[in-house]
This record gives sequence, structure tokens and C-alpha cells, in this order.
Amino acid sequence: MPYFNMNSVLLVHGGAGSDEALNSFLNEVASESLGTDELYSSVNAVCRMEDDPRFNAGTGSYLRIDGSIQMDASVMVPGKFGAVIGIEKVRNPVKVALDVMLKSPHVILSGDGATKFARIMGHGFHDPETERARIVMQNTLKKLEDPSNQEDRIAGFRKLINVKDYLSTDTVGAVARVSGRFAGAVSTGGSSPMMRGRVGDVPIPGAGIYVGSEGAVVATGVGEEIIKRILCYNVYLRINEDSLLDVLREEISGFTDPVGLIAVNRKEHAWHANRQMSTGTSVKK
Repeated sequence: MPYFNMNSVLLVHGGAGSDEALNSFLNEVASESLGTDELYSSVNAVCRMEDDPRFNAGTGSYLRIDGSIQMDASVMVPGKFGAVIGIEKVRNPVKVALDVMLKSPHVILSGDGATKFARIMGHGFHDPETERARIVMQNTLKKLEDPSNQEDRIAGFRKLINVKDYLSTDTVGAVARVSGRFAGAVSTGGSSPMMRGRVGDVPIPGAGIYVGSEGAVVATGVGEEIIKRILCYNVYLRINEDSLLDVLREEISGFTDPVGLIAVNRKEHAWHANRQMSTGTSVKK
């Protein structure tokens, strides 16, 4: 029989580019969230980060160009998936994604349909806008109104959203292994600047998250690039190679944009990013 590490593990991240000074807090989040159920361990950890305005998810999300906040989140276990896209005015999008998976006949709900479903499921009104988000938005609008961008608005916008100018750290996420079972959860408040309706990698299975019977993977970074490379599924296909860390390093090596990964398989857990990335870990027997 293959070797199986029976320790339970919960690994979380605060986004590619996030301050590693947050590691001690994320270790606490992981330790307090890791329980006897892999799915709820992951979701509870992500909820903690959604509730903390230092992270770009839930309360802490960024404003879009039109001044709205639209959030994405997803959860996954082997054979099951739930996600919300562009949901508004809720505190914990990841909990709504969980309800989509467990309490609806669908796997993805978007826009006002996702928000209406959240209300039906008992998720009350919550305004996630913060002073930090307003300041970021003001700075973004100033750049968009720069006369040097006026001659070609499309080229100017593309220049502004170059990864060097991204003001957000994109995503928070968690992966868990409990009693040999795997789960993952991710949530994002988007990036700044972004158009209303923009969708990143978070709610796309295989891109920002993938969980199967052999392990769990979640990503963070520039969502457009992660989607094009179906990053998490590609990692999952190699999840049982000798060194999980080496797999993550190799898959990220082809990116010049900010990208990070956390993953767990039957034997190991690992993380890697091409920028600094805050992480937290809890391992229990």
C-alpha cells in the first residue's frame, strides 16, 4: 500500500505579494480552524481572512471602476464544487459558495442571482467597503485620468493594469487534509483597477482551485494568467511526484507575473510563490 501521512494539515495563504509579517496571524488562523472535517476547516480559515480588512477578500475587497465591490469565492472536495461570481453585499462569499455546493442544484451562481440566493440562505446585508478601498480607488481614478493615457484609452488602461501596478494581492485560500480526505476554499475581492463583471481564477475549477482524491491545490496571483494555464489542475496531475515542493516550483517557474500556490497530497504539504506570500500552517495528529 502507498505511504499515507495520517496527520491532519491545514495550509492557508494571504495572497501572492502579501506581507510575510502576517505569517504569525495566519498560523493562528490555521491552528484554530483545523478540526475534524476537511471542508469546514478550509471554509472557516477563509472566513477568518474574509473578516480581516488586511486581506483582499470579503471586508477588505477592492472597488471596481464603477465603484462597486463584486467578490468571487469557491469551495471544492473530490467530485463536488460550488462557487459564486460577482456577488455583492455579503460578509462571507465563501459561505455562500459552500451553500451553492451543498444546498443548490447548481455549481456556480453569479451576479444578482448569487446575491439573491445568499439572502434566501440567510446571509444578511453587509457592506464590505473600507476606507482603504476608497483610497485605492481614488488613486486608480487619478491614474486613469492622467493626460498621458488619453490618446489611447485602451492602451492606457492596459498599461495601468500591468502587473507591476497591481494594488491588490488577489486571493486568500486554504487547503486541508483530514483523515485522508481533501478540501480547498478560495475567496477574492478582485484587483484594482478592474471592470465591473471581471472574473479571475478563483471561481474557475482547475484554474484557481482543484481538489481530487489525491490532494488539493489552490492558487493566487494574476487571475488571467492562471486561467490560461489551468494552473491548479496541472499541478494536481503531478501531485504524487516525489517532491511536492519541486512540482510547485516548476509550475510557477514559467510565470513572470505574481503567482503563488499551496498544496497538500497524501504525504506532504507545500507552498511556493515568485513574490513574497504570507502563509500559515497547522499540523495535528
